Amino acid sequence: MYFCTVKYSYDMLRRKIQQTLKEYFSSDRSKILIIDGARQVGKSYIIQHEGRAAFPNFVEINMIDDRDGARVFADVKGTEDFYVRLSAVAGRRLGTKDNTLVFLDEIQAYPSMLTLLKFLSDEGRFTYVVSGSLLGVTMHKTLSIPGGRIQVEHMYPLDFEEFLWANSVGDELIESMRTKFKNGESHSDGLHRHMLELFKTFLLVGGLPQAVNTYLDSQNIYRVRKIHEEIFNLSRNASISMMWKRKRGRRHATTKTT
Repeated sequence: MYFCTVKYSYDMLRRKIQQTLKEYFSSDRSKILIIDGARQVGKSYIIQHEGRAAFPNFVEINMIDDRDGARVFADVKGTEDFYVRLSAVAGRRLGTKDNTLVFLDEIQAYPSMLTLLKFLSDEGRFTYVVSGSLLGVTMHKTLSIPGGRIQVEHMYPLDFEEFLWANSVGDELIESMRTKFKNGESHSDGLHRHMLELFKTFLLVGGLPQAVNTYLDSQNIYRVRKIHEEIFNLSRNASISMMWKRKRGRRHATTKTT
Protein backbone atom coordinates (compact mmCIF):
# COMPACT_ATOMS: atom_id res chain seq x y z
CA MET A 1 0.00 0.00 0.00
CA TYR A 2 1.25 3.48 -0.90
CA PHE A 3 0.24 5.97 1.76
CA CYS A 4 1.80 9.18 2.96
CA THR A 5 3.81 9.54 6.14
CA VAL A 6 1.65 11.30 8.72
CA LYS A 7 3.80 13.39 11.04
CA TYR A 8 1.30 13.37 13.89
CA SER A 9 -1.67 11.22 14.84
CA TYR A 10 -4.73 13.39 15.46
CA ASP A 11 -7.75 12.44 17.48
CA MET A 12 -10.88 13.26 15.53
CA LEU A 13 -11.65 16.95 15.80
CA ARG A 14 -14.78 18.34 14.23
CA ARG A 15 -13.79 20.74 11.45
CA LYS A 16 -15.84 23.07 9.28
CA ILE A 17 -14.10 21.83 6.12
CA GLN A 18 -15.81 18.45 6.65
CA GLN A 19 -19.08 19.86 5.34
CA THR A 20 -17.32 21.12 2.22
CA LEU A 21 -15.90 17.65 1.58
CA LYS A 22 -19.26 15.95 2.13
CA GLU A 23 -21.01 18.35 -0.24
CA TYR A 24 -18.32 17.79 -2.87
CA PHE A 25 -18.52 14.01 -2.58
CA SER A 26 -22.32 14.12 -3.01
CA SER A 27 -22.11 16.42 -6.07
CA ASP A 28 -21.34 15.48 -9.68
CA ARG A 29 -17.64 16.22 -8.94
CA SER A 30 -17.19 17.85 -12.33
CA LYS A 31 -14.29 19.85 -10.88
CA ILE A 32 -11.31 18.63 -8.89
CA LEU A 33 -11.37 19.81 -5.28
CA ILE A 34 -8.16 21.40 -4.01
CA ILE A 35 -7.69 21.97 -0.27
CA ASP A 36 -5.03 24.62 0.26
CA GLY A 37 -3.57 25.49 3.65
CA ALA A 38 -0.49 25.72 5.81
CA ARG A 39 1.26 22.61 7.04
CA GLN A 40 0.00 20.90 10.20
CA VAL A 41 -3.54 22.33 10.03
CA GLY A 42 -4.98 18.83 9.53
CA LYS A 43 -5.63 18.75 5.76
CA SER A 44 -4.41 15.22 5.14
CA TYR A 45 -6.11 13.73 8.18
CA ILE A 46 -9.54 15.19 7.45
CA ILE A 47 -9.41 14.19 3.77
CA GLN A 48 -8.37 10.68 4.75
CA HIS A 49 -11.20 10.44 7.28
CA GLU A 50 -13.96 11.74 5.01
CA GLY A 51 -12.60 10.08 1.88
CA ARG A 52 -12.43 6.60 3.36
CA ALA A 53 -15.95 7.02 4.73
CA ALA A 54 -17.35 8.05 1.33
CA PHE A 55 -15.51 5.74 -1.11
CA PRO A 56 -14.85 1.99 -1.06
CA ASN A 57 -11.57 2.55 -2.88
CA PHE A 58 -9.24 5.17 -1.39
CA VAL A 59 -5.82 5.80 -2.94
CA GLU A 60 -3.41 8.30 -1.43
CA ILE A 61 -0.20 9.57 -3.01
CA ASN A 62 2.03 11.93 -1.06
CA MET A 63 4.01 13.85 -3.68
CA ILE A 64 6.70 15.01 -1.23
CA ASP A 65 7.34 11.41 -0.15
CA ASP A 66 7.43 10.40 -3.82
CA ARG A 67 9.79 13.25 -4.77
CA ASP A 68 12.17 12.34 -1.95
CA GLY A 69 11.84 8.60 -2.55
CA ALA A 70 10.90 6.46 -5.53
CA ARG A 71 9.96 9.43 -7.80
CA VAL A 72 7.23 7.41 -9.50
CA PHE A 73 5.36 10.57 -10.50
CA ALA A 74 8.36 12.82 -11.13
CA ASP A 75 8.07 13.17 -14.92
CA VAL A 76 4.53 12.16 -15.86
CA LYS A 77 4.01 12.76 -19.60
CA GLY A 78 0.20 12.80 -19.75
CA THR A 79 -2.96 11.20 -18.42
CA GLU A 80 -2.31 7.72 -19.82
CA ASP A 81 1.18 7.77 -18.34
CA PHE A 82 -0.31 8.96 -15.05
CA TYR A 83 -2.86 6.11 -15.00
CA VAL A 84 -0.12 3.53 -15.61
CA ARG A 85 1.98 4.86 -12.75
CA LEU A 86 -1.06 5.16 -10.50
CA SER A 87 -1.98 1.53 -11.16
CA ALA A 88 1.55 0.53 -10.20
CA VAL A 89 1.02 1.79 -6.64
CA ALA A 90 -2.76 1.40 -6.28
CA GLY A 91 -3.27 -2.07 -7.73
CA ARG A 92 -6.84 -3.34 -7.50
CA ARG A 93 -8.06 -0.31 -5.56
CA LEU A 94 -8.78 1.52 -8.82
CA GLY A 95 -12.41 1.30 -9.92
CA THR A 96 -14.64 4.05 -11.29
CA LYS A 97 -15.33 7.69 -10.53
CA ASP A 98 -18.23 6.67 -8.29
CA ASN A 99 -16.28 4.28 -6.09
CA THR A 100 -12.66 5.47 -6.23
CA LEU A 101 -11.14 8.54 -4.62
CA VAL A 102 -7.56 9.44 -5.54
CA PHE A 103 -6.02 11.81 -2.99
CA LEU A 104 -2.97 13.69 -4.29
CA ASP A 105 -1.34 15.13 -1.20
CA GLU A 106 1.31 17.90 -1.15
CA ILE A 107 0.97 18.45 -4.90
CA GLN A 108 3.25 21.51 -4.76
CA ALA A 109 6.16 19.06 -4.84
CA TYR A 110 5.41 18.55 -8.56
CA PRO A 111 4.07 21.85 -9.99
CA SER A 112 3.54 20.25 -13.40
CA MET A 113 0.87 18.03 -11.85
CA LEU A 114 -1.34 21.12 -11.44
CA THR A 115 -1.50 21.44 -15.23
CA LEU A 116 -2.32 17.74 -15.54
CA LEU A 117 -5.39 18.21 -13.32
CA LYS A 118 -7.20 19.88 -16.23
CA PHE A 119 -6.97 16.73 -18.34
CA LEU A 120 -7.70 14.36 -15.46
CA SER A 121 -10.85 16.39 -14.76
CA ASP A 122 -11.93 16.30 -18.41
CA GLU A 123 -11.52 12.52 -18.63
CA GLY A 124 -13.26 11.93 -15.29
CA ARG A 125 -11.97 8.42 -14.76
CA PHE A 126 -11.76 8.81 -10.95
CA THR A 127 -12.76 11.28 -8.26
CA TYR A 128 -9.85 13.42 -7.14
CA VAL A 129 -9.07 15.54 -4.11
CA VAL A 130 -5.82 17.48 -4.00
CA SER A 131 -4.11 19.16 -1.08
CA GLY A 132 -1.07 21.35 -0.83
CA SER A 133 0.80 24.04 1.05
CA LEU A 134 1.59 27.47 -0.39
CA LEU A 135 -0.33 26.57 -3.54
CA GLY A 136 -0.80 30.23 -4.39
CA VAL A 137 2.95 30.53 -4.91
CA THR A 138 3.07 27.29 -6.90
CA MET A 139 0.18 28.29 -9.15
CA HIS A 140 1.82 31.65 -9.81
CA LYS A 141 4.86 29.79 -11.18
CA THR A 142 2.79 27.32 -13.21
CA LEU A 143 2.40 28.19 -16.88
CA SER A 144 -1.04 26.64 -17.35
CA ILE A 145 -3.54 26.80 -14.48
CA PRO A 146 -6.56 24.48 -14.91
CA GLY A 147 -9.10 27.27 -14.53
CA GLY A 148 -12.70 26.12 -14.59
CA ARG A 149 -11.67 22.56 -13.72
CA ILE A 150 -10.75 23.10 -10.09
CA GLN A 151 -12.54 24.18 -6.93
CA VAL A 152 -10.10 25.68 -4.43
CA GLU A 153 -11.01 25.74 -0.74
CA HIS A 154 -8.75 27.07 2.01
CA MET A 155 -8.28 25.28 5.32
CA TYR A 156 -7.01 27.07 8.40
CA PRO A 157 -6.12 26.09 11.98
CA LEU A 158 -9.07 25.64 14.30
CA ASP A 159 -11.00 28.84 14.90
CA PHE A 160 -12.61 29.59 18.26
CA GLU A 161 -15.89 27.91 17.35
CA GLU A 162 -14.07 24.70 16.38
CA PHE A 163 -12.09 24.97 19.61
CA LEU A 164 -15.38 25.16 21.51
CA TRP A 165 -16.59 22.02 19.73
CA ALA A 166 -13.37 20.28 20.80
CA ASN A 167 -14.13 21.28 24.40
CA SER A 168 -17.63 19.77 24.25
CA VAL A 169 -19.51 23.07 23.89
CA GLY A 170 -22.69 22.29 21.98
CA ASP A 171 -24.17 24.02 18.94
CA GLU A 172 -27.20 25.24 20.90
CA LEU A 173 -25.04 27.25 23.30
CA ILE A 174 -22.88 28.63 20.49
CA GLU A 175 -25.95 29.72 18.54
CA SER A 176 -27.44 31.23 21.71
CA MET A 177 -24.27 33.27 22.28
CA ARG A 178 -24.32 34.43 18.67
CA THR A 179 -27.95 35.53 18.96
CA LYS A 180 -27.43 37.34 22.25
CA PHE A 181 -24.39 39.13 20.86
CA LYS A 182 -26.40 40.37 17.88
CA ASN A 183 -29.17 41.55 20.20
CA GLY A 184 -26.81 43.25 22.65
CA GLU A 185 -27.74 40.80 25.42
CA SER A 186 -25.59 38.73 27.77
CA HIS A 187 -25.59 35.30 29.37
CA SER A 188 -25.31 34.69 33.09
CA ASP A 189 -22.12 35.77 34.85
CA GLY A 190 -21.08 32.18 35.46
CA LEU A 191 -21.46 31.17 31.82
CA HIS A 192 -19.73 34.36 30.69
CA ARG A 193 -16.72 33.62 32.93
CA HIS A 194 -16.57 30.04 31.66
CA MET A 195 -16.53 31.12 28.01
CA LEU A 196 -13.96 33.82 28.75
CA GLU A 197 -11.67 31.23 30.32
CA LEU A 198 -12.05 29.04 27.22
CA PHE A 199 -11.17 32.00 25.02
CA LYS A 200 -8.04 32.74 27.09
CA THR A 201 -7.07 29.07 26.78
CA PHE A 202 -7.61 29.23 23.03
CA LEU A 203 -5.21 32.18 22.82
CA LEU A 204 -2.55 30.06 24.56
CA VAL A 205 -3.19 26.77 22.76
CA GLY A 206 -3.90 28.10 19.28
CA GLY A 207 -5.59 26.14 16.53
CA LEU A 208 -3.07 23.54 15.36
CA PRO A 209 -4.77 20.14 15.79
CA GLN A 210 -1.80 18.48 17.50
CA ALA A 211 -1.61 21.30 20.04
CA VAL A 212 -5.36 21.19 20.68
CA ASN A 213 -5.33 17.41 21.15
CA THR A 214 -2.34 17.68 23.48
CA TYR A 215 -4.22 20.20 25.61
CA LEU A 216 -7.39 18.09 25.65
CA ASP A 217 -5.40 15.02 26.73
CA SER A 218 -3.17 16.67 29.33
CA GLN A 219 -4.57 20.11 30.23
CA ASN A 220 -0.88 21.02 30.32
CA ILE A 221 0.20 24.24 28.60
CA TYR A 222 3.89 23.28 28.93
CA ARG A 223 3.28 20.21 26.76
CA VAL A 224 1.37 22.36 24.30
CA ARG A 225 4.34 24.72 24.05
CA LYS A 226 6.61 21.77 23.29
CA ILE A 227 4.31 20.82 20.41
CA HIS A 228 4.48 24.42 19.15
CA GLU A 229 8.28 24.24 19.23
CA GLU A 230 8.35 20.89 17.40
CA ILE A 231 6.07 22.16 14.64
CA PHE A 232 8.03 25.40 14.33
CA ASN A 233 11.33 23.51 14.04
CA LEU A 234 9.82 21.09 11.52
CA SER A 235 8.57 23.96 9.35
CA ARG A 236 11.86 25.86 9.67
CA ASN A 237 13.92 22.82 8.67
CA ALA A 238 11.63 22.15 5.72
CA SER A 239 12.00 25.76 4.56
CA ILE A 240 15.78 25.64 4.87
CA SER A 241 15.91 22.35 2.96
CA MET A 242 13.74 23.79 0.19
CA MET A 243 15.93 26.92 -0.02
CA TRP A 244 19.10 24.87 -0.45
CA LYS A 245 17.48 22.65 -3.10
CA ARG A 246 16.50 25.75 -5.09
CA LYS A 247 20.02 27.18 -4.78
CA ARG A 248 21.55 23.91 -5.99
CA GLY A 249 19.07 23.88 -8.88
CA ARG A 250 20.02 27.42 -9.94
CA ARG A 251 23.73 26.61 -9.69
CA HIS A 252 23.24 23.49 -11.82
CA ALA A 253 21.30 25.47 -14.43
CA THR A 254 24.01 28.18 -14.51
CA THR A 255 26.75 25.55 -14.94
CA LYS A 256 24.93 23.94 -17.86
CA THR A 257 24.46 27.26 -19.69
CA THR A 258 28.11 28.17 -19.29
